[in-house]
Amino acid sequence: MPEENRTTLTEFILLGFTDRLEVEIPLFGLLLLIYAITLVGNAGLIVLVQLNTCLHTPMYYFLNNLSFLDLSCSSAIAPKMLVNLLAQQKTISLAGCKTQMFLFAAFADAECLILAVMAYDRYVAMCHPLLYTVAMSRRVCTCMVAGAYLSGGLTSLVHTSFTFTLSFCGSKAINHFFCDIPPLLELSCSDTHVNEVLLFTLCGFIQTSTFLTIIVSYGCILSTILQLHVADRRHKAFYTCTSHLTAVGLFYGSLLFTYLRPSSSYFLDTDKVISVFYTVVFPMLNPLIYSLRNQEVKDALRRTVERRVFSQ
Repeated sequence: MPEENRTTLTEFILLGFTDRLEVEIPLFGLLLLIYAITLVGNAGLIVLVQLNTCLHTPMYYFLNNLSFLDLSCSSAIAPKMLVNLLAQQKTISLAGCKTQMFLFAAFADAECLILAVMAYDRYVAMCHPLLYTVAMSRRVCTCMVAGAYLSGGLTSLVHTSFTFTLSFCGSKAINHFFCDIPPLLELSCSDTHVNEVLLFTLCGFIQTSTFLTIIVSYGCILSTILQLHVADRRHKAFYTCTSHLTAVGLFYGSLLFTYLRPSSSYFLDTDKVISVFYTVVFPMLNPLIYSLRNQEVKDALRRTVERRVFSQ
């Protein structure tokens, strides 16, 4: 019976946020605006870094990849979410569900690793500046980024493969707005113990190890900053790190709450609200945080605009 139901399953129903039309239409408008800002902000930041040679440094190389991951992570979720807000049949094919889960998990895990690499980059730059060009050479940076994407892809492949070996015997309605692991485990009629162990182990390792890397890196940076005798240099150092810490705090707070819990403590309605932040809202905020709080980015943007205006 379970085998039969698993093989004949062709689609899921995404329940989304609500079935009330008077709520869905304003929500569609709000989320569409957020997604549009995400596309423009992250794509614009990528183009800005490419056009300005003064931004061709390890810090902005990692920032470029962070913007790409934010853009990709949001694009894996938002288009289908927006369509379903206006659709009568809020369905997603089995293949579409697998693809969405794989892409989102891969990009999210890779982003955790990129954030840790960015913290390490700032640690080397501020605590060991004489070693910076060697420690953060082009080859090292490329290997770090490639490792982040590879690790994200492999862990996502494991989660996706094990999730879709489960049987779904009863309802095919997923109490979420995208194909995430916890609601699918909740929906399954199989024993999900192995899946829960994998989720806790792999996500726990990536999220906690990268979070600890970030905390230790910034702890060392703070210690170095406090030893500076010039107030202006202390202020500039704090100002440089604030944007990264802001992004990290928002991103990790929501991820740790969502994925590092036992299945008995899942509250899917609450989880949906939190999921909106790390899938849609935070990818919009990252380029705004970095552009508004980073003088080099603002100067590069001003020079780029001036070049375009005066060249006409």
